[in-house]
Amino acid sequence: MACALTTGRKLPCKQSVGGLRTVSFAAFGTLGTATISSGNISALSGTPTFFKYDLKGATSSLTTNIISSRDTGTTVYESTLELTFTHLDVATQEEIKLLAAARPHIVVEDNNETSNSLMVGFHQGAEVTAGTIVSGAAYTDLSGFTLTFTATEAIPPLFITGSVVTALQSATQIDPTS
Repeated sequence: MACALTTGRKLPCKQSVGGLRTVSFAAFGTLGTATISSGNISALSGTPTFFKYDLKGATSSLTTNIISSRDTGTTVYESTLELTFTHLDVATQEEIKLLAAARPHIVVEDNNETSNSLMVGFHQGAEVTAGTIVSGAAYTDLSGFTLTFTATEAIPPLFITGSVVTALQSATQIDPTS
């Protein structure tokens, strides 16, 4: 079988920015069947509830490594999602305990003006592989939580139409200052 290439790519304008705006978690196995066209999810038949966490600053990121082996003839995509939640509070800690034990599907929304949304752990879910609950030492240190999720899939994170997630999003959010 030939591994044919299909197109080239132009150099785009310098209009892209880094970082994540939000992250949303849904329980594993609740997505149902997805309508996927050209790497984009445009509909889900299941009834997942996405729980949204707001992010700010330059401390949360998504990196996907392509791991390919000529020896075994395999290619996988390992996504690492690093999240920082500022402010220590009981409610967030209780939710983090649930996330650490679960294998959620995760949607991240980036900071770009057109805001790309990507589904991490579409087939297998994502696992918490590290995390901290930290008070900080100096006044300007982080007082909050960090989590690292890892997802290994046969496909890279899929783009997902933002309205799909918004329609299935819970209005419930923790207010750590109350």
